[in-house]
Amino acid sequence: MSLDKKRATFALLALAISAFAIGTTEFISVGLLPLIANDLHISVTLAGLTVTLYALGVTFGAPILTSLTSGVPRKILLIGIMLVFIVGNSLAAASTGIGLLLTARIISALSHGVFMSIGSTIAADLVAENRRASAISIMFSGLTVATVTGVPLGTFIGQQLGWRAAFVAIVIVGVIALIANLILVPGNLRKGVRTPVRDQVKIVANGRLLLAFLITALGYGGTFVVFTYLSPLLHDVTGFKESTVALILLLYGIAIAIGNVIGGKAANRKPLSALLYMFLIQAVILLLLTFTAPFKVAGLITIFGMGLLAFMNVPGLQVYVVMLAERFAPKAVDVASSVNIAAFNAGIALGAYLGGIVTDHLGLIHTAWIGSIMVAAAVLLTWWSRTLERKDTASSVSDNNMLSA
Repeated sequence: MSLDKKRATFALLALAISAFAIGTTEFISVGLLPLIANDLHISVTLAGLTVTLYALGVTFGAPILTSLTSGVPRKILLIGIMLVFIVGNSLAAASTGIGLLLTARIISALSHGVFMSIGSTIAADLVAENRRASAISIMFSGLTVATVTGVPLGTFIGQQLGWRAAFVAIVIVGVIALIANLILVPGNLRKGVRTPVRDQVKIVANGRLLLAFLITALGYGGTFVVFTYLSPLLHDVTGFKESTVALILLLYGIAIAIGNVIGGKAANRKPLSALLYMFLIQAVILLLLTFTAPFKVAGLITIFGMGLLAFMNVPGLQVYVVMLAERFAPKAVDVASSVNIAAFNAGIALGAYLGGIVTDHLGLIHTAWIGSIMVAAAVLLTWWSRTLERKDTASSVSDNNMLSA
């Protein structure tokens, strides 16, 4: 179902606003950690659970809720997602203790998981087949803008008006997104496709896909050992003022946006080879940060490099998982994509949790080399995957030669 160009553009804009709201919510805690810790009289590590539990909520919410809601009309589901999002962030804004704040974060995360799973398919359905990739990139531009501007802006609002004000601002954006979806997204979208259980089992029982999901979790999650605690690291170790931290987060967001574009182009032809080099450089940069973090100029350059590599692997990882799913479980490509989204968030949860343990027992500066080890593990697994792919190619070539002979 494709709409005329003008209506489709407005509908895609509504989805992009939703993606902006959801993207800002995911990482807003990173900038607010010191403020939440001070206000609620808890450790920065305990406040770090606002990142860990959110990521776990997405990890389990994406595949399970996407499967459960596959029969719900897409527009009704989209409106429901935004309502859950608004409730979750309103609860966060009203929180007076860590218990309610963590509950609020889990509620918000459930909306995130389903939105990421269905947002791409809705965007693709709004336009003609030859414009689908562009439509999906317009929707995802909301996430990129959130990383560049939403998180630093939220951090700045939190520093000026208190951390709860940042969540109030997110609720306002959520309400705008809800109204935009109600008005601009058409009601006659096609229904979701229910994937048979046996095809879902094929995904989690396939060794190659499991290896890909593990690469996603370790390679993407390694940066979050450091990134989750970037605000206190910049303040306590590098010695920047709180007001400067929001500007550095803006710089970091710009680096992420640039890296995302480079990563998409680099992974077009040979995603695994591109990923291998990305992870290798990322591991080196994280290791370097251990030594450069106490120095302002060197620390900033390294952190910019870390931002550049942080999301560069995302397009390649998604493309590779879809390629494997098309080969090993062709009827469950959508489910494979949502499981990979779960793997991204499992990586965030693992990275944030490890970062908390390291911060408590060793100190903030040690988060960098621990993150580097996590990414180095992804380098080894990517090399292994590439070896398996080359064996597949070689055997299929020899099979073809035998047939032609």
